[in-house]
Amino acid sequence: MKTVLHTVVLALVVALCLTGVRVASAQVNDRPLTEKWAPTEWGPDDKAGAINRINPTVVMKALKLVKQGKTATLGKLYSHDIPAFGARSWTMEIPGTPTGGPFGKNALVYHDEFVQTEIGQIGTQFDGPGHIGVRTSKGDFYYNGRWREESYERGPGGRVLGMGVLGVEHVAEKAFVCRGVLLDGPAYRGVKRLPIPKDTKSPGIVTAADVKAMVYREGLAEIGEGDCVFLYTGHGDLWLNAEWKTLSAEEKAKRRAEFNSGEPGFGISACRYFAERKIAMTGGDTSANDAQPVGEEEGFAVPCHTDSQTRYGIWNLENMEFTQLLKDHVYEFLFVWAPLKIVGGTGSPGNPVALY
Repeated sequence: MKTVLHTVVLALVVALCLTGVRVASAQVNDRPLTEKWAPTEWGPDDKAGAINRINPTVVMKALKLVKQGKTATLGKLYSHDIPAFGARSWTMEIPGTPTGGPFGKNALVYHDEFVQTEIGQIGTQFDGPGHIGVRTSKGDFYYNGRWREESYERGPGGRVLGMGVLGVEHVAEKAFVCRGVLLDGPAYRGVKRLPIPKDTKSPGIVTAADVKAMVYREGLAEIGEGDCVFLYTGHGDLWLNAEWKTLSAEEKAKRRAEFNSGEPGFGISACRYFAERKIAMTGGDTSANDAQPVGEEEGFAVPCHTDSQTRYGIWNLENMEFTQLLKDHVYEFLFVWAPLKIVGGTGSPGNPVALY
């Protein structure tokens, strides 16, 4: 009930902000201004963030991690009944049966699909520059000092057609080709699944010290510049690809509710450590990869999102599946993925690949 109430309150605050109703000063955070979050190290014109760390040296080093010639896809299913945050949804239909044809002497027929969804924020999803910002006393601040109203691409009637300079297509000019590091949280804690955190000392919160200990436990070299770091919590096993389509509607509803009730994940100290180590991306098997509803510090809403993304341009890939890597005991691999070039999009769907 506490989690549901917390979600409702946050949704109400967002709704009030969007309608222009003034909210309490507690909902204003001027850290981006006082701490000078912009310009970033790549200069005031940068629109891509930490993917800039993917250079030839990083790529060539990562290529050496392929030793067995095996591959694993790390994406989840896209379907109308998968867990989704808030009111997000995936609706797909085949218009016409078939959609077109027959054509020509060979009587060709074809099918298309029509999809209605938050295309960058459903299923396996990548958070781009236009997704997460911070409300300051001067307005809504986004990556590299962009202000929300100045960023929008508008159409007839003032409709917002896209995020303009904050669009995900600017990140998609390059690809993430990096050393992938998989942190196995349940193995480290000695449990089947990390718990949803109820207090700031919960074992469901992965701290900077935990990250270092897991890297050591897995026999890996220290996390370094250009790495892509992923967290397996076990929470995402509530909807594994191999079994999801076989479950009853009742069981799916039960698992969706549990999946959306909170999640284990990174604490703020871990994300600040990643920024110090200059990584390129974070990812994991939950909907945010931040521990919630409680993290290391009470009262913050998924703080890794604002610190990692808005401040450092370290983008986040959510709702991943690591079944094959865990089965093969692979914790270090070549990771390859690029967001779709969705002009003005807040993020992107996709099916990342690990090679090892």
